[in-house]
Amino acid sequence: MIRVLFVCYGNICRSPVAEGIFRTLVADAGLSDQIECDSAGTASFHLGQLPDRRTRENALEHGLTLTHRARRLLGEDLAQFTHFVAMDELNLEAIEKLNYRSTGLHTADTIFLLREFDPQVNDEPNVPDPYYEGPEVFEEVYQITLRCCQQLVVYLKTGPTVGERANK
Repeated sequence: MIRVLFVCYGNICRSPVAEGIFRTLVADAGLSDQIECDSAGTASFHLGQLPDRRTRENALEHGLTLTHRARRLLGEDLAQFTHFVAMDELNLEAIEKLNYRSTGLHTADTIFLLREFDPQVNDEPNVPDPYYEGPEVFEEVYQITLRCCQQLVVYLKTGPTVGERANK
């Protein structure tokens, strides 16, 4: 079983959208018996809360209902998940540090940035954090996440030795 954990800072904007989109894409591809996902944050400001209202509204405009409750990334997640997908470099570093201190089990093949799967050529490695922004950034995050998650499903389905990340 492939188990993917999407990680952002507060687990109320970017990572819940990625989780929701990815779960839908996996189900549509008939892979729900092979791939599972969840999301978490590296900070604990919003524990137990639903995703940000603006995130939920934007997702709903695309037919996606988000019911995830914010939680924090924990050391035990390293043993439970096979892949960690960070929304930005700050959170990637937090995952890598936790991995190094805890198990050292995971490598660059299992811990990476979501934008590594972006089929649009882009020098920006981070999914923007929309928390202090307007609706247009929430929509931008949705679109970036959708196209990256589409490529991530292909990558996981074909395997790292066959499939390639979009920007590698």
